[in-house]
Amino acid sequence: MTAENLARSIVIPDSLLAKEATDILREHSTALLFNHSMRVYLFAAEQGRQRKLRFDSELLYVAAAFHDLGLIRKFSSPDERFEVDGANAARQFLGAHNISEDQVQTVWEAIALHTTPGIPKYMRPEVALLNSGVLLDVLGMGFDQFPAGLRDEIVAKYPRTDFKEGFVREYFAGFAHKPATTYGTVNAAFCERFIRGFKSPNSCDLIAASPFPDTADACRTK
Repeated sequence: MTAENLARSIVIPDSLLAKEATDILREHSTALLFNHSMRVYLFAAEQGRQRKLRFDSELLYVAAAFHDLGLIRKFSSPDERFEVDGANAARQFLGAHNISEDQVQTVWEAIALHTTPGIPKYMRPEVALLNSGVLLDVLGMGFDQFPAGLRDEIVAKYPRTDFKEGFVREYFAGFAHKPATTYGTVNAAFCERFIRGFKSPNSCDLIAASPFPDTADACRTK
Protein backbone atom coordinates (compact mmCIF):
# COMPACT_ATOMS: atom_id res chain seq x y z
CA MET A 1 0.00 0.00 0.00
CA THR A 2 1.44 3.35 -1.03
CA ALA A 3 1.88 6.31 1.33
CA GLU A 4 -0.94 8.08 -0.51
CA ASN A 5 -3.27 5.13 -0.03
CA LEU A 6 -2.28 4.90 3.63
CA ALA A 7 -3.14 8.54 4.18
CA ARG A 8 -6.45 8.14 2.36
CA SER A 9 -7.34 5.10 4.46
CA ILE A 10 -6.97 6.80 7.82
CA VAL A 11 -9.26 9.74 7.10
CA ILE A 12 -12.10 10.35 9.53
CA PRO A 13 -15.37 11.67 8.00
CA ASP A 14 -15.36 15.49 8.13
CA SER A 15 -19.10 16.12 8.04
CA LEU A 16 -20.76 18.24 10.72
CA LEU A 17 -22.47 15.12 12.06
CA ALA A 18 -19.16 13.28 12.40
CA LYS A 19 -17.47 16.27 14.02
CA GLU A 20 -20.23 16.57 16.60
CA ALA A 21 -20.01 12.83 17.32
CA THR A 22 -16.26 13.23 17.81
CA ASP A 23 -16.82 16.14 20.19
CA ILE A 24 -19.21 14.08 22.32
CA LEU A 25 -16.83 11.14 22.39
CA ARG A 26 -13.86 13.34 23.27
CA GLU A 27 -15.76 15.19 26.00
CA HIS A 28 -17.24 12.22 27.80
CA SER A 29 -14.96 9.27 27.02
CA THR A 30 -11.55 8.33 28.34
CA ALA A 31 -8.36 8.53 26.29
CA LEU A 32 -8.25 4.74 26.06
CA LEU A 33 -11.83 4.44 24.81
CA PHE A 34 -11.43 7.39 22.47
CA ASN A 35 -8.44 5.82 20.72
CA HIS A 36 -10.18 2.45 20.70
CA SER A 37 -13.23 3.94 18.99
CA MET A 38 -11.11 5.67 16.36
CA ARG A 39 -9.23 2.46 15.61
CA VAL A 40 -12.47 0.51 15.41
CA TYR A 41 -13.83 2.87 12.77
CA LEU A 42 -10.63 2.85 10.71
CA PHE A 43 -10.26 -0.92 10.92
CA ALA A 44 -13.93 -1.39 10.04
CA ALA A 45 -13.88 1.04 7.11
CA GLU A 46 -10.81 -0.61 5.61
CA GLN A 47 -12.35 -4.05 6.05
CA GLY A 48 -15.39 -2.76 4.18
CA ARG A 49 -13.20 -1.52 1.34
CA GLN A 50 -11.33 -4.81 1.21
CA ARG A 51 -14.61 -6.70 0.97
CA LYS A 52 -15.99 -4.24 -1.59
CA LEU A 53 -19.02 -3.54 0.59
CA ARG A 54 -21.25 -0.55 0.00
CA PHE A 55 -21.54 1.19 3.35
CA ASP A 56 -22.26 4.65 4.71
CA SER A 57 -18.98 5.81 6.24
CA GLU A 58 -20.70 8.56 8.22
CA LEU A 59 -23.15 6.14 9.85
CA LEU A 60 -20.34 3.67 10.53
CA TYR A 61 -18.31 6.44 12.14
CA VAL A 62 -21.16 7.54 14.41
CA ALA A 63 -21.69 3.91 15.42
CA ALA A 64 -17.99 3.56 16.25
CA ALA A 65 -17.97 6.84 18.19
CA PHE A 66 -20.97 5.82 20.33
CA HIS A 67 -20.44 2.08 20.58
CA ASP A 68 -18.84 2.16 24.05
CA LEU A 69 -20.44 5.31 25.45
CA GLY A 70 -22.83 3.10 27.40
CA LEU A 71 -19.84 2.28 29.61
CA ILE A 72 -19.62 5.93 30.67
CA ARG A 73 -21.62 7.00 33.73
CA LYS A 74 -23.40 9.87 31.94
CA PHE A 75 -24.96 7.46 29.43
CA SER A 76 -25.35 4.42 31.68
CA SER A 77 -28.77 3.24 32.81
CA PRO A 78 -29.38 1.17 35.97
CA ASP A 79 -30.90 -1.82 34.22
CA GLU A 80 -30.14 -1.97 30.48
CA ARG A 81 -27.22 -3.65 28.74
CA PHE A 82 -24.45 -1.11 28.21
CA GLU A 83 -24.68 -1.75 24.47
CA VAL A 84 -28.33 -0.67 24.53
CA ASP A 85 -27.41 2.44 26.50
CA GLY A 86 -24.89 3.41 23.82
CA ALA A 87 -27.37 2.62 21.06
CA ASN A 88 -30.03 4.75 22.74
CA ALA A 89 -27.59 7.65 23.10
CA ALA A 90 -26.81 7.40 19.39
CA ARG A 91 -30.52 7.32 18.56
CA GLN A 92 -31.07 10.52 20.54
CA PHE A 93 -28.07 12.18 18.89
CA LEU A 94 -29.09 11.23 15.36
CA GLY A 95 -32.72 12.09 15.99
CA ALA A 96 -31.67 15.67 16.73
CA HIS A 97 -30.05 15.85 13.27
CA ASN A 98 -33.05 14.80 11.17
CA ILE A 99 -31.48 11.50 10.16
CA SER A 100 -33.99 9.05 8.66
CA GLU A 101 -35.41 6.42 10.98
CA ASP A 102 -34.01 3.65 8.78
CA GLN A 103 -30.49 5.05 9.17
CA VAL A 104 -30.98 5.60 12.88
CA GLN A 105 -32.08 1.99 13.25
CA THR A 106 -28.98 0.80 11.40
CA VAL A 107 -26.73 2.63 13.85
CA TRP A 108 -28.81 1.43 16.80
CA GLU A 109 -28.50 -2.19 15.71
CA ALA A 110 -24.79 -1.87 15.01
CA ILE A 111 -24.11 -0.62 18.54
CA ALA A 112 -26.60 -2.86 20.34
CA LEU A 113 -25.21 -5.99 18.65
CA HIS A 114 -21.52 -5.17 18.50
CA THR A 115 -20.62 -7.69 21.23
CA THR A 116 -23.03 -10.39 20.05
CA PRO A 117 -21.18 -13.33 18.45
CA GLY A 118 -22.31 -14.83 15.17
CA ILE A 119 -25.16 -12.48 14.21
CA PRO A 120 -23.85 -9.08 12.97
CA LYS A 121 -21.92 -10.52 10.02
CA TYR A 122 -25.24 -11.44 8.38
CA MET A 123 -26.73 -7.96 8.80
CA ARG A 124 -26.31 -4.63 7.01
CA PRO A 125 -22.73 -3.66 6.19
CA GLU A 126 -22.52 -0.99 8.89
CA VAL A 127 -23.65 -3.53 11.52
CA ALA A 128 -21.27 -6.20 10.29
CA LEU A 129 -18.32 -3.84 9.96
CA LEU A 130 -18.63 -2.29 13.41
CA ASN A 131 -18.57 -5.79 14.87
CA SER A 132 -15.56 -6.85 12.79
CA GLY A 133 -13.69 -3.66 13.68
CA VAL A 134 -14.29 -4.31 17.38
CA LEU A 135 -13.21 -7.93 17.06
CA LEU A 136 -9.99 -6.90 15.34
CA ASP A 137 -9.07 -4.21 17.86
CA VAL A 138 -10.04 -6.10 21.02
CA LEU A 139 -9.35 -9.74 20.17
CA GLY A 140 -7.07 -9.48 17.16
CA MET A 141 -9.49 -11.39 14.92
CA GLY A 142 -8.43 -10.78 11.31
CA PHE A 143 -5.04 -9.38 12.39
CA ASP A 144 -3.06 -11.20 9.70
CA GLN A 145 -5.57 -10.36 6.97
CA PHE A 146 -5.38 -6.62 7.63
CA PRO A 147 -2.68 -4.65 5.73
CA ALA A 148 0.26 -4.49 8.13
CA GLY A 149 1.43 -1.03 7.05
CA LEU A 150 -2.00 0.50 7.49
CA ARG A 151 -2.50 -1.31 10.78
CA ASP A 152 0.75 0.15 12.14
CA GLU A 153 -0.17 3.61 10.86
CA ILE A 154 -3.53 3.52 12.60
CA VAL A 155 -2.04 2.34 15.87
CA ALA A 156 0.66 5.00 15.68
CA LYS A 157 -2.00 7.69 15.31
CA TYR A 158 -4.33 6.21 17.94
CA PRO A 159 -2.03 4.28 20.32
CA ARG A 160 -2.93 1.16 22.27
CA THR A 161 -1.32 2.46 25.48
CA ASP A 162 -1.86 -0.10 28.29
CA PHE A 163 -4.79 -1.31 26.21
CA LYS A 164 -5.10 -4.96 27.18
CA GLU A 165 -5.27 -4.42 30.92
CA GLY A 166 -6.74 -0.95 30.72
CA PHE A 167 -9.58 -1.97 28.43
CA VAL A 168 -10.58 -4.90 30.63
CA ARG A 169 -10.59 -2.57 33.65
CA GLU A 170 -12.64 0.20 32.00
CA TYR A 171 -14.92 -2.21 30.21
CA PHE A 172 -15.89 -4.08 33.37
CA ALA A 173 -16.31 -0.85 35.33
CA GLY A 174 -18.99 0.20 32.85
CA PHE A 175 -21.42 -2.54 33.88
CA ALA A 176 -20.11 -3.69 37.29
CA HIS A 177 -23.06 -1.94 38.94
CA LYS A 178 -25.59 -4.01 36.96
CA PRO A 179 -24.17 -7.52 36.50
CA ALA A 180 -27.62 -9.01 35.89
CA THR A 181 -27.70 -7.26 32.49
CA THR A 182 -24.82 -9.43 31.27
CA TYR A 183 -26.83 -12.66 31.32
CA GLY A 184 -26.52 -14.44 27.99
CA THR A 185 -23.68 -12.20 26.77
CA VAL A 186 -19.89 -12.40 26.63
CA ASN A 187 -19.85 -9.79 29.40
CA ALA A 188 -21.00 -12.31 31.99
CA ALA A 189 -17.47 -13.72 31.99
CA PHE A 190 -16.13 -10.37 33.25
CA CYS A 191 -18.56 -10.39 36.16
CA GLU A 192 -17.72 -13.98 37.05
CA ARG A 193 -14.02 -13.13 37.07
CA PHE A 194 -14.15 -9.87 39.01
CA ILE A 195 -17.23 -10.09 41.30
CA ARG A 196 -16.67 -12.51 44.16
CA GLY A 197 -19.38 -15.14 44.26
CA PHE A 198 -21.13 -13.96 41.10
CA LYS A 199 -22.38 -16.70 38.83
CA SER A 200 -24.39 -16.01 35.72
CA PRO A 201 -27.76 -17.82 35.66
CA ASN A 202 -27.78 -21.22 34.02
CA SER A 203 -30.41 -21.55 31.30
CA CYS A 204 -31.09 -25.16 32.25
CA ASP A 205 -31.95 -24.06 35.79
CA LEU A 206 -34.19 -21.30 34.46
CA ILE A 207 -36.09 -23.76 32.29
CA ALA A 208 -36.53 -26.14 35.23
CA ALA A 209 -37.85 -23.27 37.37
CA SER A 210 -40.45 -22.17 34.81
CA PRO A 211 -43.94 -21.87 36.39
CA PHE A 212 -45.42 -23.90 33.53
CA PRO A 213 -46.06 -27.53 34.49
CA ASP A 214 -45.24 -30.20 31.97
CA THR A 215 -48.31 -31.59 30.21
CA ALA A 216 -49.01 -35.11 31.31
CA ASP A 217 -48.59 -37.82 28.68
CA ALA A 218 -52.14 -38.92 27.77
CA CYS A 219 -50.98 -42.50 27.20
CA ARG A 220 -49.53 -42.67 30.71
CA THR A 221 -52.70 -41.41 32.35
CA LYS A 222 -54.87 -44.16 30.96
